[in-house]
Amino acid sequence: MNVRLARWSLLVLALFSLVLAACGSQPTTSPTAVSTEPTTPSAGEEFIFGMVLVGPINDGGWNQAHYEAAQYVVEKVPGVKFIYIDKVNPADRPNVKVEQAIEELIGQGARLIITNSAEFADGTNVAAAAHPDVAFIHASGDKVLTGEAPPNVRNLMGRMEYGKMIAGCAAALTTENGRLAYLGPLIDPETRRLVNSSYLGARYCWETYRGRSVEELAFKVTWIGFWFNIPGVTLDPTKVANDFINEGYDVILSGIDTTEALVEANKAAQAGKRVFAIPYDFKGACAQGEAVCLGVPYFNWGPDYKRLVELARAGKWEPAWEWTGPNWSNLNDPDTSMIGFVKGPALSAENAAKLDEFIAKLADGSLNLFTGPLYYQDGSIFVPEGQVADDKTIWYTSQLLAGIEGQSAP
Repeated sequence: MNVRLARWSLLVLALFSLVLAACGSQPTTSPTAVSTEPTTPSAGEEFIFGMVLVGPINDGGWNQAHYEAAQYVVEKVPGVKFIYIDKVNPADRPNVKVEQAIEELIGQGARLIITNSAEFADGTNVAAAAHPDVAFIHASGDKVLTGEAPPNVRNLMGRMEYGKMIAGCAAALTTENGRLAYLGPLIDPETRRLVNSSYLGARYCWETYRGRSVEELAFKVTWIGFWFNIPGVTLDPTKVANDFINEGYDVILSGIDTTEALVEANKAAQAGKRVFAIPYDFKGACAQGEAVCLGVPYFNWGPDYKRLVELARAGKWEPAWEWTGPNWSNLNDPDTSMIGFVKGPALSAENAAKLDEFIAKLADGSLNLFTGPLYYQDGSIFVPEGQVADDKTIWYTSQLLAGIEGQSAP
């Protein structure tokens, strides 16, 4: 590196630290990498873990779920401290890369770093390679599975497919006209498989409990282009939600990090329209529109983060790819279940009972909605007749299913 470039790099890092300090972060101190695996703190020493979040900690969705999980860890594990940097995205911090945010947290003493967006995969691995003495969790990724991650990285994701199946069922039980809409973020294998799961749940409950033909069920997805609204870059989710309502869709399922679908459905209901919504990610999301909320499938990261913080502190860190499911014996147990579903106030008692029956079938294994034959939009086979999709087939879903209106690729 030439002298001019080196000075420029130091200036950029200095400015970045000043910006974060102005936002409430502590000054950076330089960590010293001295080993090839995460270090174990001395007895009685405080263990610091940090988190880089793609959105704000109070978004009522994905990021708030991660933030509250970190608070759960602090509450449950003595001697730990949590630090974070949120809103690491092109709109809020256009010149900040995830690697820079990670450096800031390590400078404040973090020995475990959690990054919470699919878009953070490469930056997380770059930082992990540069800091082999620090443990890393990339939430939602698969670079450990593919062999591309350094040995101090773990991937963690929840099997939200089940939560989305339940959400789809609740939508199908409630709709009057069989017109369901899905407010989607960006298009990738994760978001495709969640849309497909919602549709499979809706289709099953439409046919089984409503006694209606699948040809009478409309299921449309519109993608905004990111996990939340970035003015001038994404479609406006408020407008997309209202377009759904104006087109006659009477239940909107959300797949984005924020609550525009619920908020707009609530406004429409107050204006006299019969419309409902199902938000996403965060257990408390229904609070922003209880009168129209049918329920919310949510992530409960706390128990897994607690387990992994304890592993890192004990010096027992190993690479792993984990895809954690719900605790079917108690779906909403805050201490054991990664995936939950809270029924919303707008879900009728009759439909709640049917939804419980559906959940019980998923729980005991008598119903597996990833059983073939299942076909993609282009007519190709996703799951052959008589077979059940394995984890990798589901994880790397390449198209939306036949029966869904919307794009399968960007």
